[in-house]
Amino acid sequence: MSYLETTEVPQTDEEILEASVKNPALFSLLVDRYQEPLLRAAFGIVRQKEEAEDIVQESLTKIYLHAGKFQKQENASFKSWAYRIVINNAISHYRKVKRIREHQTPLDPEIYENLPGKENFQERTEAKILADQLLASVPEDLRRAIELYYMEGKSYKIIAEEEGIPLSTLKMRLFRAKKLIKNFIQLQA
Repeated sequence: MSYLETTEVPQTDEEILEASVKNPALFSLLVDRYQEPLLRAAFGIVRQKEEAEDIVQESLTKIYLHAGKFQKQENASFKSWAYRIVINNAISHYRKVKRIREHQTPLDPEIYENLPGKENFQERTEAKILADQLLASVPEDLRRAIELYYMEGKSYKIIAEEEGIPLSTLKMRLFRAKKLIKNFIQLQA
């Protein structure tokens, strides 16, 4: 019988993290709970499955190694801390890859001159990366509301019906998502 089967398991993420310092087997509960969402967040930034997997693995290792340093604060939970670590690692990885690519041989000028829409390509790419980073910084239910309303242009009524939630819940999700994105932007500045 394992430790998890013989001992009462802490319930909150923060309790599990704290207990995992003394019992590393408990950390697997957090890995099972957050690995997929964190993978989606990393993938939203780097757009490479293998790289996203490496980033999440590295991030989970950092989280475990620094578990004793985590302190719950107002408006900050284990989940937000974990997402912040993954997003920061993914952004650092993206910047590193971007620097490497900038030092490689550029496209043949003749080919580059004939690319359609080349004038705005870099601006569009950077805007897309920023949008992906912003969306990755919010929980799945909030991200879905943002995508349906702002990106797909659906009305409140249609989204609420499709998601099976009251209109007031949808409005609150959009409000919370915008607030989280605004905070993310302020932290990056």
